[in-house]
Amino acid sequence: MGTTTKETLTRAHVPTEETWDLTDLFATDQSWEEELQALETEVEKVTRFAGQLVESAATLYQGLVAYDEFRARLMCMTTYAHLNQSGDGTDPAHQTKAARAGAAAANFNARLSFISSEILQLSHDELTQFFKEEPRLEEFQKMLTDLLASREHKLAPETEEVLAAFGDLQQSPFMIYERSKSSDLTFPSFQTADQTEYPLTFNTFESFEASADTEMRHKAYNTFYDTLNQYKHTYAATFATEVKKQVTEAKLRGHDSVTSFLLYDQEVSEDMYHRQLDTILTELAPHMRRLAKLKQRVLGLDEMHYADLKVPLDPDFSPAVSYDEAASYIENALEIMGEEYMSIIKEGLYNRWVDRANNVGKRSGAFCSSPYGVHPYILMTWNGSMGDTFTLAHELGHAAHFRLAGKNQRLANVRPSRYFIEAPSTMNEMLLSRHILDQSNDPRMRRWVVLQSLGTYYHNFVTHILEGELQRRIYAYADRGTPVTAELLCNEKQDVLQTFWGDEVNVDARAGLTWMRQPHYYMGLYPYTYSAGLTASTAASRHIIEEGEPAVERWLNSLRAGGTMKPLDLMQLSGVDMTTKEPIQEAVAYVGSLVDELEASFADE
Repeated sequence: MGTTTKETLTRAHVPTEETWDLTDLFATDQSWEEELQALETEVEKVTRFAGQLVESAATLYQGLVAYDEFRARLMCMTTYAHLNQSGDGTDPAHQTKAARAGAAAANFNARLSFISSEILQLSHDELTQFFKEEPRLEEFQKMLTDLLASREHKLAPETEEVLAAFGDLQQSPFMIYERSKSSDLTFPSFQTADQTEYPLTFNTFESFEASADTEMRHKAYNTFYDTLNQYKHTYAATFATEVKKQVTEAKLRGHDSVTSFLLYDQEVSEDMYHRQLDTILTELAPHMRRLAKLKQRVLGLDEMHYADLKVPLDPDFSPAVSYDEAASYIENALEIMGEEYMSIIKEGLYNRWVDRANNVGKRSGAFCSSPYGVHPYILMTWNGSMGDTFTLAHELGHAAHFRLAGKNQRLANVRPSRYFIEAPSTMNEMLLSRHILDQSNDPRMRRWVVLQSLGTYYHNFVTHILEGELQRRIYAYADRGTPVTAELLCNEKQDVLQTFWGDEVNVDARAGLTWMRQPHYYMGLYPYTYSAGLTASTAASRHIIEEGEPAVERWLNSLRAGGTMKPLDLMQLSGVDMTTKEPIQEAVAYVGSLVDELEASFADE
């Protein structure tokens, strides 16, 4: 008779210390209910400015302050519902909360759409005069000037109000995708030759991908993707709806293409976007193919299959890492960042900002949510690997960024362009990697750390850039009016993977289903920005290691600036020039040097 591995716990049975403390948002569910009702009254403190917002500099300032304060409270209300749902999407109460929060947010946003519409009535000269009359308006300077600059893409006020009213519905594709993953989609267990049965979920599949046991790895892969295959047409229709929504809005707002529309808010040119994708796809591929070939040789695989790409190169040397050990690694690695930064990191590690439990219904992947005026929250699933340590460091980078920005900026100025957003998170990964490498005298330990460092680049420069390339293709099809179907998505994804990996990796049809795994496809042109962030942090982390405090202060100033500057200016502030492809090539060359070191390490094996 076979054995069965430990079942995944329900949310009610996981240790409290492994979950986040949502009482910092609302003490009880009843407190949340009361706030939801209170917001109905509070919104009137903003709507009273309707029709008179731009009558004077004073009323504009007062209205924007009221709007900012209301949005902060609204953010806390919706965040509480979102985090409960992310922790356990199977709980009907959480589903109801999330739906009510989404509906309320859409309602409020529609009622507040007059803010931008009335500001757009101002001319540049009138706004300049307002700044002279009310100097405190400088607190909203970038928001106001950006809004006026977007005038050509704004619609009539009544149309903007209608679109805002549909806000909750516009989130439906992503909501349906996430609800399906967390609440409905289940995987059968799989059995290995020794009759051991392994339960499979979205979260546990990530650990099976990295298993040194080829049978376990391949059976998990086959079971996982064969199950996804049964839902591909529904998921394709959901994604196609998201794409159609974006294409339609791009046309309504007068953009040349959906890509132009999605890049507009990022303050990124199409040249910058294509340069990031093209440089990495072309120049990184040879290094990653060398890595795949090395894995095949060292592990004695007959062929290198897509399911083998995450297999450890030195499977006999893979020490487990506890959460406390990971916290110690991270503290030591980031100490160079100074007292203010470290106080945030320590608070996040030890004050239940992190939800690391593995339970039924928990959202897969990792994210950091940063409600204004409250501390950030991090979601991940702890499997006890060094990879988890890097994920934790990554999300803490987001947390520290928004904690610093929130301390120094109004809510209107907190969030920078997505093009910059992944730089602070990958900076932590770079510093962690460099620190552990510097501390490693044992050749085998050093090799292990090199592999972890390559994991960071694999995640950001391979996984996400290949997502970005699929997006580029799909949006081009959509602009031409080509229907987005499961067949198109699977074929294009398989081709993207095969083109990158070449003959060194067998990319089978199941690999073409990987587009079903990632929520990033519902977030606009987000995936490619991971590589932009890591490009910047590769250069900036080198500056920090070489220069010390001056480079640290430059970096912290770019974090404190929040969204007050354009992304290229933020990166320039930190000492990185992203107007050329040189930083991208520097990062790719660094990856190549890591592969060189691995090849030398395994030369005699």
